[in-house]
Amino acid sequence: MNYATLTTLIQQYCESTETSFVANIPTFVQLAEERVYNTVQIPAIRRNQIGTLSIGNKYLTLPSDWLATFSLAAITPGTGAQEFLLDKDVNFIRQSYPNPSDTGMPKYYAIFDKNTLILGPTPDTAYQVEMHYYYIPESIVTAGTTWLGDNYETVLLYGSIREAYTYLKGETDLMQYYEQKYQEAMQQLMRLGDGLNRRDSYRSGQVRVPVTS
Repeated sequence: MNYATLTTLIQQYCESTETSFVANIPTFVQLAEERVYNTVQIPAIRRNQIGTLSIGNKYLTLPSDWLATFSLAAITPGTGAQEFLLDKDVNFIRQSYPNPSDTGMPKYYAIFDKNTLILGPTPDTAYQVEMHYYYIPESIVTAGTTWLGDNYETVLLYGSIREAYTYLKGETDLMQYYEQKYQEAMQQLMRLGDGLNRRDSYRSGQVRVPVTS
């Protein structure tokens, strides 16, 4: 489903082509996307980036589209082996490595502010680091097509209608109906993001439905 199709369907389902309603459709869609991306950890909101630490600088600037860290690893020079850093509080790092002269390969990281991580100990070499993180993808409003619209269009459609019908202050029974349809669609998406993407048949076994004799 692309954005043009989504826009048409929202107007048809809500039975409104009023000027102010149509003008607010981008907002309805973006609110629905935000709700979905903050509820389910789907592959489409994961990204990785490799950067380089500065010698003697215990701070690491976060990517501009960073939302939350999935993992952070320092790469051992020469071997390329990855050493995953442990997520801690700023206070822990400050207490454990109080002096800038406490250097070595970083073992810990913490969120220092919205743009920066603090590392401990301070890097003694320009280590490469690889970060896997969550981000909010470009909206279908500006992109035209997205992973969500292509793969789980019912989630995007009913999520947008949910927001649109709230704007219209629609009838309670229809509000409940669209909320139910949205929740049903979300269950399917959660099965992927929080279920199938977090298991494999070798380690977890195949999904089985209990059978009674």
